[in-house]
Amino acid sequence: MSDNYQDGARLLADIGGTNARFALQRAPGRIEAVATLQSAGYPRFADAVRAYLGRHPDQPVRHAVIAIANPVDGDLVKMTNYDWEFSIAEARAELGLDTLLVVNDFAALAMAVPGLPGTDLVKVGGGARVPDGVIGLVGAGTGLGVAGLIPSGGRWTVLQSEGGHVAFSPGDRREQAILDFCWQRWEHVSAERLVSGPGLSLIHEALATIKDVGEPVRDPADIVERALEGSDALCAEVLDVFCGMLGTVAANVAVTLCARGGIYIGGGVVPRLGEWFARSPFRARFENKGRFSNFTARIPCFVIHAACPALSGAAVLLEQHLAHEEAHHAHA
Repeated sequence: MSDNYQDGARLLADIGGTNARFALQRAPGRIEAVATLQSAGYPRFADAVRAYLGRHPDQPVRHAVIAIANPVDGDLVKMTNYDWEFSIAEARAELGLDTLLVVNDFAALAMAVPGLPGTDLVKVGGGARVPDGVIGLVGAGTGLGVAGLIPSGGRWTVLQSEGGHVAFSPGDRREQAILDFCWQRWEHVSAERLVSGPGLSLIHEALATIKDVGEPVRDPADIVERALEGSDALCAEVLDVFCGMLGTVAANVAVTLCARGGIYIGGGVVPRLGEWFARSPFRARFENKGRFSNFTARIPCFVIHAACPALSGAAVLLEQHLAHEEAHHAHA
């Protein structure tokens, strides 16, 4: 097609601790050939990229962007929640790319938010969002992602964050007891320890120990399934606790950023909860902010239900990067 990129398709990737999602972008707004690979199936990051590109030998790629669940600072990338480690420069050379842009996954998700259609969002409480207000993002998956989106001169600037690693803040005595349980293992208990997929299993283990009931260790998917079908009271309590904890995290982000543009919730856990999430303790906890309760009560929260939103945000960041490089070379 005439609107295809003249220098070939662009590779987009969203790399988490569990899944590695890939896609090709042949033209603006056209993200195709989306595929999800299990990270554990590949010894190295470059191996997963090669495996995906091997499925599309007729699509030469010169430019790529990788949104990764990790801070990106310098050339060396070492994942927090998985054992991949790589040099950006070496990976670019090995894969034969002209451009390999590596960005934080929540920075990519943030950049996708302004372009999300209303059909991909489910509102959970609050009033109307302020159109030019700061936006906050949180998301529980393999880890806990946090980011901000700041309006500036008609454009959006991403505020990258590792806010998932702040100290966990209990919201009631039960959560304090769970924190006491965690302190037996870790000197520092981050919010991510509990407000994440693996955190569901940790909350389950803590509550079983506190209640002195002989419960087996359960994986996150099993806990969610049992809670939603109403077959397991302890799993239902775990999900209640988790959503309350997420409400605290989201409210902290809201007041920290003055996020009058709304709080958007991504990640792999919450979208799977469906309508149950709206009835959960999340919103009550979000609005329970003491002297700032009226402030948070006005802020709307939205659950993101788009299939792979970080890929479209990563595409925007790559487009901006390439435009900046072209302008730089034009003035050199």
